[in-house]
Amino acid sequence: MFLVDSHCHLDSLDYNELHSGVDSVLEKARERDVKFMLAVATTLPGYQSMTQLIGDRPEVAFSCGVHPLNIDDGYDFNTLRELAASPKVVAMGETGLDYFYQKEALQLKLQQDSFREHIRIGRELNKPVIVHTRDARQDTLDILKEEKAGECGGVLHCFTEDLPTAEFLLDLGFYISFSGIVTFRNAEALREVARYVPLDRLLVETDSPYLAPVPHRGKENQPAYVRDVAEYMAVLKGVSVERLAEATTANFSHLFHIDSSTLISR
Repeated sequence: MFLVDSHCHLDSLDYNELHSGVDSVLEKARERDVKFMLAVATTLPGYQSMTQLIGDRPEVAFSCGVHPLNIDDGYDFNTLRELAASPKVVAMGETGLDYFYQKEALQLKLQQDSFREHIRIGRELNKPVIVHTRDARQDTLDILKEEKAGECGGVLHCFTEDLPTAEFLLDLGFYISFSGIVTFRNAEALREVARYVPLDRLLVETDSPYLAPVPHRGKENQPAYVRDVAEYMAVLKGVSVERLAEATTANFSHLFHIDSSTLISR
């Protein structure tokens, strides 16, 4: 079986007590059939330090971008474009909108401008966008439509929205990624969406080190735990975990333009 963690923050794991290094994380993942992962940046300096930490390990691809809550630090769109053009980068992000912590009009405008620029660069470079949204549903969907994000494609990661949002994203050609949240006791509405989303448009992720799934909730998350998300999703979808793994790996390969035979041979 071949599972992919489609969204993790490898540079944020605990390398002091839980893991001896990146290779330790990858080995724990392989032991649970998680054989590839996408390491996602949240700042441009963070992208650069993350790529230095991970190096050229064949089990890891990179996404380059600035999280909406990190744009106050300031960054240059030309630098984003230059870094994202690297062959090792398969996606833009994570980007998007997060109105939960920021309410001021100027901050929201900065988020929106950054989100639009990520999409525009994604279209230019033919690299899909990884979208984060929190308390910003309508603005997120409006910008995706206005900026023609369907042309580069993308995924709404760590999906926690409602069925109409999922329907909009599917119509746009986007993929939908589920994290450990789908295993939480109070997530029945989310499970209903997961049952609805077609198997050929699903991804699974950890978003580690955050949001560890049951039965690891309360611990630091890690890519190995995407196996637990996949097993839970397989039950929701009424398929074997092997079939769920096959589908989500194929979806990942298609979305991020990674040849499936090359991916599985790594």
